Amino acid sequence: MSFCKHCISGVRHEGTPTGKLETIGGVECYVATPTVSYPTDKVVLFLPDIFGHSLINAQLLADDYAKNGFKTVIPDYLNGDPVPADALSGANPTFDLGEWFKTHGAAETRPPLDKVIAALKAEGVTTFGATGYCLGARYCFDLAFENIVQATASAHPSLIQPEDLKKYAEVSKAPILINSCEVDPQFPKEKQDLADSIFGDGKFAPGYERTYFPGCTHGFAVRGDMSDPNVKAGKEGAFKSTIEHFIKYL
Repeated sequence: MSFCKHCISGVRHEGTPTGKLETIGGVECYVATPTVSYPTDKVVLFLPDIFGHSLINAQLLADDYAKNGFKTVIPDYLNGDPVPADALSGANPTFDLGEWFKTHGAAETRPPLDKVIAALKAEGVTTFGATGYCLGARYCFDLAFENIVQATASAHPSLIQPEDLKKYAEVSKAPILINSCEVDPQFPKEKQDLADSIFGDGKFAPGYERTYFPGCTHGFAVRGDMSDPNVKAGKEGAFKSTIEHFIKYL
């Protein structure tokens, strides 16, 4: 697996999460539940980046999804071993991402996700949306390949290759949203243009949209510096487009 420097950098956001930690299918999850009436047969799976379900940035975003009427679950598919939060600011110079990834491949991370989905289905959930940030987008695609989810949204996706875009168009029925940005070694202009050529102009019948936020860098939607007006607009814009996507398709 290959990541860029932006995948392990960013700013920790401030606030007090209002959701709670729950065990679902034997897996710890952060769960944000709407305070008003909502469809209990629908859940948004929030698939986080390498900082996992415990990063406050992710929890605050999940709370915002819940405020918009979607019960949101962030599974700990990193098995209690996310990249430490102090790596965001470079305060952990001894952390080795390459070593970390040796025990965080698909063989280790997909099983807990599947356990959570199975348990939610057993509770009566029939409709899933998936929103993925960075690494989480990889799982959005994998779940869409199997048509486990009914709609996907991703922000600055990582580990997505041209063949993944083509496969998605061929086998998935899930409408897709990609929130992209100006500086993204993981999903650069070439991949953005390819996605448009594969899905755009009505080619993908279920539905396709790609947003683009100038002045933003990979990680902007979850770890961006909110003191930068461009990044703040990008983070808020990506969230708004994702909510609108789920309202339309879930």
